[in-house]
Amino acid sequence: MGEIETTIGAAVVCGGVMAWLLVERQREGRRARLLLAGRGVVATGPPSWQQTVGELRRLRGRWRGEWWALAVGVALALLAASAIPLLAGAAGVPVLRRARLARQERRDREARADAVIALCGALAGEVRAGRQPGEALLRAARDSGGLGEARAAVVAAARFGGDVPGALAAAARQPGADGLLGLAACWRVAVDQGAGLAAGLDRLDAALRAERDQRADLRAQLSGARATAVLLAALPVLGLLLGSAMGADPLRVLLHTGAGLGCLAVGAVFEGAGMWWAARIVRGAETA
Repeated sequence: MGEIETTIGAAVVCGGVMAWLLVERQREGRRARLLLAGRGVVATGPPSWQQTVGELRRLRGRWRGEWWALAVGVALALLAASAIPLLAGAAGVPVLRRARLARQERRDREARADAVIALCGALAGEVRAGRQPGEALLRAARDSGGLGEARAAVVAAARFGGDVPGALAAAARQPGADGLLGLAACWRVAVDQGAGLAAGLDRLDAALRAERDQRADLRAQLSGARATAVLLAALPVLGLLLGSAMGADPLRVLLHTGAGLGCLAVGAVFEGAGMWWAARIVRGAETA
């Protein structure tokens, strides 16, 4: 027991030292920025509440949500006098980071798809206003972010008479920008065969909006399944809280007895397998 408490104490001390170094580094960086901005004059008084709130917000932006798993693990390790919660919290950091990055990637993909729809609508409006396709694309690209990182290549092709469909097809490789392939096809048909570009853009805009609405409807239908999976995953935690409220001390049984460790291992395996299976079902439904 003494070795475990020593290990936990050392981990807490290391975490405190890392936090102190991070705060000092941010303080020195802020002082350097003030020196450069104020030509060597830096206020030495206590920071105002606006500066304190700003520092807290910047610190919150740097410390992502997955680090809360480590913080909870440290708290449970101190509460239960065991290193197992600390190890579990450390193992949960990369898992939660991966989930956060996946959510961010999905949001970026959806935002880019919305920007492509806005680009198609803006381009159709510019063409109806009587502008040539190249000039219309330049104006629509300036007002919309649907081209993403390939905006410069598409704008250059439209301005100097380059391969606009090829540039649009290259820009469509970005996640969520698949609608640019339809825009490239409309552009190629309009330029090569003299078809109406505005009519094709209207049909493309309607198709992309219908696809987006279908995805939103499917996501709404799957929200119940997600909520059920989260609730079932939280039931073991609720059981531990109820046991602690009744005075059963479940953490001591789970972390300091052989039978408890065995139940904890088996339960963790089943919990992970259940969450993985539920996520797989939801992803399969979204993909289909």
